[in-house]
Amino acid sequence: MTDNVQATTSLAEAKVFAKKHRIDIEDAQKILDEHGDNRKAADKAARRIAA
Repeated sequence: MTDNVQATTSLAEAKVFAKKHRIDIEDAQKILDEHGDNRKAADKAARRIAA
C-alpha cells in the first residue's frame, strides 16, 4: 500500500496567500501543497519567489 496522499489547499486560501506575498495564485497553490500546515516554511518559500 502506498501513501500517495497529496495535500490540496482551497482556492480561497491560495488567493489570500498569493495576495499577501504578491505572487501568482498558481505559485501560492504549489507552495501551500508542498508545505501543508507549516506556515513558517510556506512564508519563507513565498518570500524567495517574490524577491
